[in-house]
Amino acid sequence: MSIKDKKYEARIQKYFSKYPDKRSAVMALLYVAQEEYGWVSPEGIAEVAELCEMDPTQVKSIAGFYTMYSEKPKGKYWLQVCTDLPCALKGADEFHKELKEYLGIGEGETTEDGLFTVEHVMCLAACDKAPMLQCNFHYMENLDMEKMKAFIEEKRAEIEQEASRK
Repeated sequence: MSIKDKKYEARIQKYFSKYPDKRSAVMALLYVAQEEYGWVSPEGIAEVAELCEMDPTQVKSIAGFYTMYSEKPKGKYWLQVCTDLPCALKGADEFHKELKEYLGIGEGETTEDGLFTVEHVMCLAACDKAPMLQCNFHYMENLDMEKMKAFIEEKRAEIEQEASRK
């Protein structure tokens, strides 16, 4: 696949229509590339550069500067646990440790099935709802391991159902 496929055509045109020139849509298109490839791959960088009429080096420098873009492959579900001080005081450090143990992975690693990558991040601005994380940039708040295990098993079951339909 490619972000230049018909699947993304309307979305890309919508982004271009919001800005005075194509270059201004680079960050939005990097999200599209990350969605398509699971990370900001060299192919994604090249495609975004072509669409925005930019040099690939410029696009790569933008992707490398911002933490919301991943320059290496991640699992289908990118779990970023906030471990900043306010969240840590509400149990985030222990939650982060237990989550990695449950999944059998270390910091920044991905499960063998390719579904989950766990990382800690500093401040997601939801201190009052800790422990919390963002999964593919969507917040999950007031977590405990029971809720998290249920989420993980639900996602694994969805993937199994999709595979059995094929």
